Amino acid sequence: MSEAPVMAAEEEASVVAALAELQALLAPAAGAAAREGAAAAARALSGSAAGQRLLAARPAALAALLELAVGPGSAAARHAMDCLVNVSAEPAAREPLLAALPALLALLPAGPACGLLANLCREGGAARRLLGGLRERGLGLAPLLQPLGEPRPPAQLGPLLCNLSRLPEGRRGLLDRSRCSVQRLLPFTQYKDSIVHRRGIVGALRNCCFEAEDHEWLLSEEVDILPFLLLPLAGPEEFPEDEMERLPVDLQYLPQDKQREEEPDIRKMLLEAIMLVNGVLGCMRSVTGG
Repeated sequence: MSEAPVMAAEEEASVVAALAELQALLAPAAGAAAREGAAAAARALSGSAAGQRLLAARPAALAALLELAVGPGSAAARHAMDCLVNVSAEPAAREPLLAALPALLALLPAGPACGLLANLCREGGAARRLLGGLRERGLGLAPLLQPLGEPRPPAQLGPLLCNLSRLPEGRRGLLDRSRCSVQRLLPFTQYKDSIVHRRGIVGALRNCCFEAEDHEWLLSEEVDILPFLLLPLAGPEEFPEDEMERLPVDLQYLPQDKQREEEPDIRKMLLEAIMLVNGVLGCMRSVTGG
């Protein structure tokens, strides 16, 4: 018999045994110190793709990590949540994590919770369940929009809003005219503190522009989305006076140090959003003679 299959089987058995031990140490009976050490080990394991797959395939280990993560704030809870954020990108982890959706929603708008849920919501069914969970709590998108008024929103909030806005019901939440929701996103098209957040917000705005019946409202003074889409694409170029006067006020006489959006994918989404609303903009100009 070849030695290679024997060694592979022994290695697999060793990994299974180690994971079983890790799972046991995550249980409440193991004590606080042991649980913290086990959570730190799980976090380290989740730093590789292979480790993420191993943990995602063990629902009992995920349940133990979830119990820690949603519990009282501690080093063990932080390690467990960081581990789950990494593992949540694995399809096999989706259902075990969604089973704890009510507890995860209660952690919003904390950054790690946004990151975990953003990963889960890459799949439409999971995004729909999250939106349903928010509705059941009677809050709608409010827990996700509230941090936009803070000096530094969680970086992963943008990707979460982007993933939710891929669904019609997610876009309806952002385009709710009674809550001024979409207006809260606009300042972040030039947000410098986080590319991740900026990319997500621009993606959410681009997705909202797929709702053709809202184009006229988005272009109206109530929202005035166009300058927020155009300004990141503008540079410091000078134009003749007559051409400058035809530009939107926000794009006139920009400073010499004005820089264009550096990220190609963000520029692409901005252009897509502009193209989506361009049809109604042309119609409005035809009607008004502008």
